[in-house]
Amino acid sequence: MSLPPPVTPSLSLTTPPPPPHLPIREIPGSYGWPLLGPISDRLDYYWFQKQENFFKKRMEKYKSTVFRTNVPPSFPFFTNVNPNVIAVLDCNSFSHLFDMELVEKKDVLVGDFVPSVAFTGNIRVGAYQDTSEPQHSKVKKFCMDVLKGGSRIWVQELVSNLDILCDNIEASLSKSTSATYFFPLQQFLFTFLLKVITRIDPSLDPNIANSGYAMLNRWLALQLSPTISIGVLQPLEEILLHSFPYPFFLVSRDYNNLYNFIKQHGKEVLEKGKVEFGLSEEETIHNLLFTLGFNAFGGFSIFLPTLIEAIGNDSNGLQQKLRKEARENKGSTLSFDSIKEMELIQSVVYETLRLNPPVPLQYARARKDFQLSSHDSVFNVKKGELLCGYQKVVMRDPVVFDDPDRFIPDRFTKEKGGDQLLNYLYWSNGPQTGTPSTSNKQCAGKDYVTLTAALIVAYLFRRYDSIRGDAGSITALIKA
Repeated sequence: MSLPPPVTPSLSLTTPPPPPHLPIREIPGSYGWPLLGPISDRLDYYWFQKQENFFKKRMEKYKSTVFRTNVPPSFPFFTNVNPNVIAVLDCNSFSHLFDMELVEKKDVLVGDFVPSVAFTGNIRVGAYQDTSEPQHSKVKKFCMDVLKGGSRIWVQELVSNLDILCDNIEASLSKSTSATYFFPLQQFLFTFLLKVITRIDPSLDPNIANSGYAMLNRWLALQLSPTISIGVLQPLEEILLHSFPYPFFLVSRDYNNLYNFIKQHGKEVLEKGKVEFGLSEEETIHNLLFTLGFNAFGGFSIFLPTLIEAIGNDSNGLQQKLRKEARENKGSTLSFDSIKEMELIQSVVYETLRLNPPVPLQYARARKDFQLSSHDSVFNVKKGELLCGYQKVVMRDPVVFDDPDRFIPDRFTKEKGGDQLLNYLYWSNGPQTGTPSTSNKQCAGKDYVTLTAALIVAYLFRRYDSIRGDAGSITALIKA
């Protein structure tokens, strides 16, 4: 397969110029009548068609991977939110979202809708800042430094907390035919991530140790409720979740408990933020909580169940191959170095991220007028227009990925040409071959996410001969 030119994997992530032979085309689609168009699209998006079909049906209707549409939230109580977007649904057009010369990322993390800054202490945290804002550089450097510091204890803490998680699941399975693991998984994630990101042991406060993950869940849910679907019987979901934003005071006690816990026990990391990066104590804590809760805890809570389901199905003898690779590479000790030798395990992680990215939607606003190219056309984009990419469609691009709807465990191995395909794996707000820096908005923890997920798979297949389960429960474990 002849692949299109990838985003240049430099610090700035620049897109190649449009090929001269492609025709210039008017962007198809419509925003509809004021009020009525956004309401109609909102109902299709959440209710009648659901998210993925919403984009697929319009792509088929307009015979284009680039088109105009509306994306919720919208009327009646989001009067300051403009739902008008340009959808970009192939790898070529989607890659423009990462070119910071063409687009900006100010306050577009979840679209034109911005949750109240009360959720982050009345501070705009780094995730909502554009690269042109001076504060962005300070916060991004701080986050990357915090992760680098945590890497010294990362694998040790991961393994010790996985031991506890698996012991608990085994105990549950001894009493039942299945073990629901989502909340135990979140407890594991909270304890592990709090230690490696803030260097604080949650056991210093029993309330935080036992309920910290639930506090983060409530804080996340109230911020994001207008933008997500939770499968509640319609029209209740539309009325209760998608019609108005919830106020911060409903979770203020939870957030303040977490804030005060870090303030009391995180002297080392707070001093680093102040002395080395010029951040105030408040800026440091609020950005730490956002990195911990929104980026790390929230992302892993969505991603890991889909990874467990992918390996739990054991299609075509996958588990035997994973078990063999996990046990034969680099002796008995798991490490970042040893996991990099486990090519199939890493490929399974990448393939899961391709099909089920934890953050399905990416946004960017045109910094200036420019020409955006898909595989077959060029489109004129005006300054200020909002671009929206739905990754579950983008990363099933048939021009780039063979048999794009099928889970192929070894797709990203070198033998299958996976090293080139990594240029089009965009789950992290940039290509997998990219490097997070202050000049781009790529996830600071990109490599930690994939390596951690791979370490978890390797751990599981060193501990177990076989695993049966899905995204919600484990039904059988056969110990090694």
